[in-house]
Amino acid sequence: MNEGVTGRHDGHIPVPTSDGLTGQVALIAGASRGIGAATAEAFAAAGAAVVLAARDLAALRDLRDRIEAAGGRALAVRADVTSAESMRYLVDRTLSAYGRLDAAFNNATAGPRPAPLTDIDPAEFDLGIATNIRGTFLGMKYQIPAMLASSGGGSIVNMASLAGLTGTANLAAYVAGKAGIIGLTKVAALDYADHGIRVNVLAPGPILTHHLEAAGPEAQRMAGQATPMRRTGTPAEVAAAVVWLCSPGSSFITGTVIPVDGGQSAGFKPPQMYRPGQPMRATAAT
Repeated sequence: MNEGVTGRHDGHIPVPTSDGLTGQVALIAGASRGIGAATAEAFAAAGAAVVLAARDLAALRDLRDRIEAAGGRALAVRADVTSAESMRYLVDRTLSAYGRLDAAFNNATAGPRPAPLTDIDPAEFDLGIATNIRGTFLGMKYQIPAMLASSGGGSIVNMASLAGLTGTANLAAYVAGKAGIIGLTKVAALDYADHGIRVNVLAPGPILTHHLEAAGPEAQRMAGQATPMRRTGTPAEVAAAVVWLCSPGSSFITGTVIPVDGGQSAGFKPPQMYRPGQPMRATAAT
C-alpha cells in the first residue's frame, strides 16, 4: 500500500471488551463482505452472537465458519432488505435461534454505477432508493419491536456516508439514499429515545473496501490524499465504531451522525497555504 494512503496506521483496531456484549445478539444486514463482514467479526470478538444477512448465502456461510472457528456464534440467513417479508423473516429467525435481539447494523446498499444525473436509468435509481432508504426503514420496522419485546431496548446503527452530508458528483441515487438514511435515523431516534432504543448513523469517508481495492493504487492514493489524515480508513475502523455505538460506553448517544472520515467533514486541509505576495512552491507528488 502507498504510504500516502495508509500513513502510519498499523491496521490494529481494538474492539470493546466482551464485558458489555456477552450474551447479547447482534444482527448485521449487508454482512457478506467489506464493512459488514468486518463488523460481524468485531461483534463476535466482543462476545455477541451474530446473525449474518445478505443476498449472497455462500459468502455468509464462509463468514459464519470463520467466526465459529474463532470461537464465536453465528447464524447465516439469506435476506433481501427491500422485501418486507424477507426482513420480517430475518428478525423472526434471529429470535427463534437466540431468543433476543440487542443490536442491529443496517449496512446493505446497491444502486447504479457513477454517472451524471440525466444518464441514470430510472430503474437503477429506484434500486438505490429501495435498498438504502426502504431497506433501512424495513430493518428498523422489525428490529425495534423485537428489541423491545425480547431485551427491553437496544441499539441500532445505520450506514450512511459522508456523501449523504455533503453530496458527490455522479452519485445521485447514492447521495439521495444516504441522505434519506440520515433523516430516518433521526426520526427513529426521537420516536424511541424514551423506550430504551438508541439509533445512530455512521457517515464514512473513503474506506478501503473491495470497491476501492478494485479501483487500483491511483484511486486509493487520491482517496487517501483527500482526507486531512492523508490515508483511507479500514473496514475494521468502521466496525469498531459500530460496536462501540452498541456498547454501554455510548449509552447517552442517540440520533447522532458520526463521521468516520479522517477529518474530511471538518473542512479542507490544503497541502500548503498561499501567502499573499509570495510564489507557491510546487509540491512533489505522493
